[in-house]
Amino acid sequence: MKFWRYKIRYIIYAFYAVVILIIIKRISVVSVYNRVQIENIWLENGTTNYEKNERYEQWINEYVKGISRKLGEYGKPAYLNGEEKIKGNEILKKKAVNIILSNKISFQRKLLDIRDPLCKNVTYDIVLPSVSIIIIFHNEAFSVLLRTIYSVLKETPPKLVREIILVDDKSDEEQLQGLLEYYIQTRLPKKVKLLRLQQRQGLVRARLKGAKSASGDVLMFLDAHCEVTKNWLQPLLQRIKDKRNAVVTPIIDNISEETFEYLYNAEPSFFQVGGFSWSGHFTWINIQEIDLQSKTSPISPVRSPTMAGGLFAINRKYFWEIGSYDDQMDGWGGENLEMSFRIWQCGGVLETIPCSRVGHVFRNFLPYKFPMNKDTHGINTARLANVWMDDYKRLFYLHREEYKDMPELIGDVRSRIDLRERLKCKSFKWYLDNVYPEKFIPDENVQAFGKVRVQTKNLCLDNLQRDEEKPYNIGVYECHSKLYPSQYFSMSKSGELRREDVCATVIEDELLNYIFKVNMRGCDEIEHDKEWILTEDGKILHLRTGLCLDATGVHSKEDVIVSLCSDSPDQFWQFDFYGDKINPR
Repeated sequence: MKFWRYKIRYIIYAFYAVVILIIIKRISVVSVYNRVQIENIWLENGTTNYEKNERYEQWINEYVKGISRKLGEYGKPAYLNGEEKIKGNEILKKKAVNIILSNKISFQRKLLDIRDPLCKNVTYDIVLPSVSIIIIFHNEAFSVLLRTIYSVLKETPPKLVREIILVDDKSDEEQLQGLLEYYIQTRLPKKVKLLRLQQRQGLVRARLKGAKSASGDVLMFLDAHCEVTKNWLQPLLQRIKDKRNAVVTPIIDNISEETFEYLYNAEPSFFQVGGFSWSGHFTWINIQEIDLQSKTSPISPVRSPTMAGGLFAINRKYFWEIGSYDDQMDGWGGENLEMSFRIWQCGGVLETIPCSRVGHVFRNFLPYKFPMNKDTHGINTARLANVWMDDYKRLFYLHREEYKDMPELIGDVRSRIDLRERLKCKSFKWYLDNVYPEKFIPDENVQAFGKVRVQTKNLCLDNLQRDEEKPYNIGVYECHSKLYPSQYFSMSKSGELRREDVCATVIEDELLNYIFKVNMRGCDEIEHDKEWILTEDGKILHLRTGLCLDATGVHSKEDVIVSLCSDSPDQFWQFDFYGDKINPR
């Protein structure tokens, strides 16, 4: 009997000893790592993965040692040397950002206060709406993501931030797995939350997941490669508090993907707003004249016809009332224009707030693909065209004919059409007339449009697939059987021979003296040299030089010229349409 009593006592003591050892070990972990939030580090089976946590600590410590505190400070450009420079350039080509350099720049680098000086005298309400900041990422560089988070924490009054919701859209980069979770749990405040998606959802559905889990009065969507600046949030929240249906964006500055230089215009009152191309892409445009005239101050909110989509704030309840996102949009692209059109057409306003400035890494390409390599931008834009653009979708489908009348590709949009009807939204013509009156419509209010054919040859004016982001000469090419974008030209009522955003002027050939060619450049860049006259017999005459558009001696794929006006048949041209009528000749 005594034997069993001693044995039981021995077992109990042993059990207590094991428990005490575990407690001591856990206390030692907290002591060594000196962390406030350690409770979630334990594995599901109740034991601690000390080896993995120690490896994370070692990695973080090594990482911190590699940071150069002065590199990139105040937004100055940073550079690498030797082998690091070579590696940085290699990874830049693969990942669209210089990760080697990013890893050497502090997570919490300082930036200059580049706001308009008038902003520094603005006072905001003591009580402002709370905000949920939603950041979506997929295989974002660890250091770039953390720099985004730290800039928000550093430059935002804590009382305004209800939570920062990180939504991982199925990343597979190793650093974004356990290490990221460990870093958040041990080094960031509890308001930073990580939401993992089990399947790749794409930007729209990932943002919807984040929005559904948000509890702040305002939703602030941020890309995962941003750095905010001083007092960036208060102007946005104040505007939403004052105007519930306002959807607001900061001035978005450029952070170089190569050097991480924070680039900004030296004149703080100058900035651009959002536009769009008929091909369905976002563009930057100068503030329209109607909006310049209505500004009462250089820092007044400015209407923006569209938004880039990566950075904006919206009242949380209004976000759901106005239709959130089209959840059938896959991947990335088109969702920003869809939301922009919807906001304006359904009673909201979209504005840029000059006193809020955020830097953004504009990448030259997407460093990842969506499953099955779908053209998500094209499909998503076709969806929005069918719902919001009314008859003007004809101009989009001119560029993307492969999606016209293809519901099996773009999916069912009935629910979005029902939303438009339920919200009693206005027409796209109303949007163009009232929100974007400076948008050029190539087949409305023009003298002529369509293909421009030499009367005696099967040659048409053509942009020859040249880059329209910079000046280029137009040429001729065999006329297509139907109208393609490369051969679409208009003669505006003010005498501009033009395409959507570029107008024709005359320049002398750099190599051949006395040979003059037709050069296309941004219509806003040319003030007095873009007027042409379309004569009744079909000549196209440049007013300043008195020269006529001429195809004499010009072959397909060559630049067209202008020369002294004559009776040469190569100086007579025909448009497909004159006004709203087919070519009468």
